[in-house]
Amino acid sequence: MPGEQHPYFGEGSAGERTGPPRVLAHRGFVPPELAAEGVAENTRTAFAAALAAGVRYLESDCRMTADGEVVLFHDADLSRVIGEPRRIADLPLRELSAIMAERGGLLTLAGALEEFPRSRFNIDVKVARAADPAGRIVAPHAHRTLVTSFSDATRIRALRSAAIAGGRPATSVGQRGIIRLLAALAARSARLQARALAGVDALQIPERQGPIRVLSRRLIDAAHRAGVEVHVWTVNDPNRMVSLVHRGVDGIVTDRADLAIAALE
Repeated sequence: MPGEQHPYFGEGSAGERTGPPRVLAHRGFVPPELAAEGVAENTRTAFAAALAAGVRYLESDCRMTADGEVVLFHDADLSRVIGEPRRIADLPLRELSAIMAERGGLLTLAGALEEFPRSRFNIDVKVARAADPAGRIVAPHAHRTLVTSFSDATRIRALRSAAIAGGRPATSVGQRGIIRLLAALAARSARLQARALAGVDALQIPERQGPIRVLSRRLIDAAHRAGVEVHVWTVNDPNRMVSLVHRGVDGIVTDRADLAIAALE
């Protein structure tokens, strides 16, 4: 039987909630007018815009600076933000903060949790070096954080660090975990499916990965039997959002928080 749902989710249970589906603001929300002003994703302004649109869940990414600060940043370098190839790992916090000051405002992970105390954070740990400090930082906020990573080894390392510090954030599996679940579904093995979903609170997945269909009715049903939510990324078409929710998806990760709130709530 599935265990009690993590407080990160707040109410109901996977597949049985009576309220609206979860809208997770992908790296915050940068509407066209803010983009025209040079505001970047994963910034203070982007998160504030998501909250103003009515979102409760903020999806973000974390990396580590040259001086050991965990910051909210997706890319490994500044190429997409300012057209320069300097790497986040090579920049001290002070310099990176100055670069981002007119682009929405850089946030450390600790700072974001303090500045937005009523929000719930979905944190994707991008590099192994950030796993231990990120785990320690989120531990006091474990009831309102979900930790994930493309790398399951990095994700598990962050969770262990949080546990040592006294917290148990929610979590979603990484790439290997999804592959194991898809193999278990293909084999129609309930035992292997249960093993793949053990210790997991959410499956955060794309509908497809290249030629491979990831989302399916069997996956949704298996997740819900285990008390695990299914969140699909990254969906910006309101009609597609509604269709996915009708199929049983519990949450939508989107760049268009405004459209998602209007369509789903």
